[in-house]
Amino acid sequence: MIEILQLPFMQRAVIAALLVGLCAPLVGTFIVQRRLALLGDGIGHVALTGVALGFLTGTAPVLTAVLVSVIGAVAIELVRARGRTSGDVALALLFYGGIAGGVMLISIAPGGSNAKLTSYLFGAIASVTAEDLWVIGALAVAVIAMVVVFGRELFVLCQDEEVAKASGLPVRFLSLLIAVTAALTVVIAMRVVGLLLVSALMVIPVATSQQFTRGFRATMLLSMVFGVIAAVGGLLSSTFSVKVPPGAAIVLLALAGFVLALVVGRFVRRGRGRTRESHS
Repeated sequence: MIEILQLPFMQRAVIAALLVGLCAPLVGTFIVQRRLALLGDGIGHVALTGVALGFLTGTAPVLTAVLVSVIGAVAIELVRARGRTSGDVALALLFYGGIAGGVMLISIAPGGSNAKLTSYLFGAIASVTAEDLWVIGALAVAVIAMVVVFGRELFVLCQDEEVAKASGLPVRFLSLLIAVTAALTVVIAMRVVGLLLVSALMVIPVATSQQFTRGFRATMLLSMVFGVIAAVGGLLSSTFSVKVPPGAAIVLLALAGFVLALVVGRFVRRGRGRTRESHS
């Protein structure tokens, strides 16, 4: 085991898993609070078009995925905010448009692109290159910086949009910021868990931490801990024990953690209730 961890490709994989485990639940806390849990899925489908565009033009798929997913996230937020289209319908448009665009572009891309596309759909963390890791690291720093700088304002927006407007906050800008940050997070995670599973790592750790916490900040911090455990633990378990793709192992481990938290959290809440009754 130690020998494998000393290999460069495995070290890159662990670092990528660590970054994804931190960033996905960090952003996921905001989108879950805004009841946009499927936003990551929608952006993931749009990022598919970006990846296919990279194959078609011969450029880096990660960079084209960043560009297309950010444009798609901004467009869908504007449609949701300005038009009569509700959030779920807007996300559906994102789903279908992203898939159709990706399929069309990959069909006319040079030969061999279909096989490469699979690694982006389901993740291929062992094939993360040093260049990929630099891009993932830069995007992770950007995501964390956005949350650090605008965290308080985003919290108010996610709690109550009307209160945010009454407080004089730039609601439109903050809503777009959440969408853009979610898009960057999707691109960060696509090489680790894949575009089809990325939303799970943004939502499940948050839902898991909610079984134990009540405050927004506590939920965010605990979900990041659960995200790192799921990402790194899933990677290592898929490498050394079960022979399943790392992306699937990461999501299944996160789901197992949620089920366990659901059971444990119920007992914790019962204990709190009994403590209150004894003091009253």
